[in-house]
Amino acid sequence: MVQAQSLRALLAQDRLFMAAGAYDVISARLVEEAGFPLVYYSGGVSAGALGYPDFGMRTLTEMVMQLEGVCRAVSVPVVADAEAGFGTLLNVVRMVQEYERIGVAGLHIEDQDLPRRCGHLGGKVLVSAEDHAAKIRVAVENRSHDDTVIIARIDAIAVNGFDDALARAEAYLEAGADCLFFEAFESVKQMEAACRRFSDIPLLINLVEGGKTPFLPAPDLADMGFRIAIYPVTGVLAAAYQMKKVYGALKQTGTTQGMWHEMLPFNEVVNGLLGWDQALEFIDRYTKGNRDNNTDQ
Repeated sequence: MVQAQSLRALLAQDRLFMAAGAYDVISARLVEEAGFPLVYYSGGVSAGALGYPDFGMRTLTEMVMQLEGVCRAVSVPVVADAEAGFGTLLNVVRMVQEYERIGVAGLHIEDQDLPRRCGHLGGKVLVSAEDHAAKIRVAVENRSHDDTVIIARIDAIAVNGFDDALARAEAYLEAGADCLFFEAFESVKQMEAACRRFSDIPLLINLVEGGKTPFLPAPDLADMGFRIAIYPVTGVLAAAYQMKKVYGALKQTGTTQGMWHEMLPFNEVVNGLLGWDQALEFIDRYTKGNRDNNTDQ
């Protein structure tokens, strides 16, 4: 679990690390190529691959199938959404072990009850703090590698208020959480208070364009004391905007040539991001000798 060890080493530093959100292999490699030390894999965004909204409709098997390619494609640690653990305490054990098997370095489990939804939407329902603390404890005590980072996500601010969120955070730390993730801060004051209260614990903050949390620059977040800032929808919002432009131009003009300057070159994508050149070199290494032998005969 080299990547989990790397994530632990980052969290031990007194500084902020940014993790741009990926939703597939190409976006994950672009995150790494841009120089981010972490890749964040958002379950909510990845739900788009199935055609479902982020309301807890995806299964663990589907999540692992999508996430495995991302972990394999990058050399930096991947922090991943584990929703509410995908079921009972037994499901949590299976989830943690499956995430570890495919190389996830850190994962967050939220204290929402069904029907689950994006943390920046209204109408959320919570499980009890005791029930979620049990999930955190089960995840911590049944991980295969001690370095795997278990992050407790707290969705209580919008439901029961900030004070309840703080109390839940204490319970989840007692259960063994390595990091805290307060979802959907509603003010800078709340952000500062959480950092003061848990100054000796790594805190993760979620920055969603158009979401409830004040969208502060990274230096300000670092000054407050956050250790990880995730940007889960940045990639998909940017990609959707650009695809809408290009598709519209293609439909209107019958060609994409006028948009080529706003698109990555074909070779850069298939070779640099998808690895076609490496695959062809591998094939040639094993077939060239056979072709030469046949020629000699």
